[in-house]
Amino acid sequence: MLIHLPNDQILYQALLERDPEFEGRAYVCVSSTGIFCRLTCPARKPKFKNCSFQETIAACLEAGFRPCKRCHPMQTAAEADPAVQSLLAALEQSPQHRWSEADIVSAGFDPSTIRRSFKRHFGITFLEMARQTRIREGFETLAIGGKVIEAQLDAGFASPSAFRAAFGKLLGMAPSHFQQDALLRADWIDTPLGAMIAVSDASSLHLLEFLERKALPRELKALHKRAKGSLGFGRFSPTDQVQKELDAYFKGDVASFKTPITMHGSAFTQQVWRQLRSIPVGQTRSYSQLAKELDNPAATRAVARANGANPLAILVPCHRVIASDGNLTGYGGGLWRKQKLIDLEQKIARKAGSL
Repeated sequence: MLIHLPNDQILYQALLERDPEFEGRAYVCVSSTGIFCRLTCPARKPKFKNCSFQETIAACLEAGFRPCKRCHPMQTAAEADPAVQSLLAALEQSPQHRWSEADIVSAGFDPSTIRRSFKRHFGITFLEMARQTRIREGFETLAIGGKVIEAQLDAGFASPSAFRAAFGKLLGMAPSHFQQDALLRADWIDTPLGAMIAVSDASSLHLLEFLERKALPRELKALHKRAKGSLGFGRFSPTDQVQKELDAYFKGDVASFKTPITMHGSAFTQQVWRQLRSIPVGQTRSYSQLAKELDNPAATRAVARANGANPLAILVPCHRVIASDGNLTGYGGGLWRKQKLIDLEQKIARKAGSL
């Protein structure tokens, strides 16, 4: 996580000087090129405004960045493991291939051993890494207006129908259903905790979710229906605004968001979401506490349902709700993200003197 690293200025200076002090401890993600590098990379140095820094290779991959072909950060991390190096080379050569355990076996490796090795080196399995690569390739093709068949080839699926099925599972509909010049537009935002999907119209943000959230397909279907089919790829100014605010948030500078949002839900559900936004940064509430604050102490379960239905992650901070015993409980983006968000906000609050 970024919050455990020195500040960006120190890391950027290390990048400029190719300082080996952070070798294996920090990586730079370059938004203008979509790649991530070791800080000792010999390539031309990017502008500071295009840089973000991560502690792990897994975080770089989850945020949608490709490994640099000059400094080979993944091969460097696993140079002592020939099996890992072999599969990394194969993935680099055939990023569109739909890898399976059968491929690993045919390459002469034991799947369970490979799974442990990749988790140890990168924090994700080889098959997860390959899947992220395919999805990223397909998404990027669609985002720039590419045809479904072009996206299918980029993503490496066996047929256009297979690609449509995979995107249908992820986004809730076939890519062919997305329109050009749509009223609502979806785009990809990279964060230190992984890629997020943002959907906005020209004036407000309607959805912000981590890519892996299981409810994402259902939420996109609802937006597609609400917009009468006018949902496409691209972005409006609210997406640009929230991306800038998320950058500041994950750097630990601020935890307030001014991006205009549109809430889709019942009057009670929206009341819960507004109450979530009133929880001070660095603090948490239980479901029962929220219900009492809403002057409806018997509505604990309804509050929990509304909390779980929130489609605007971070901006409507449902991650600030925990179990009554203080333990973490249900979060669509994953409990590990919930803990990271709570830790980050507590740091921001301490910095502001409010904790």
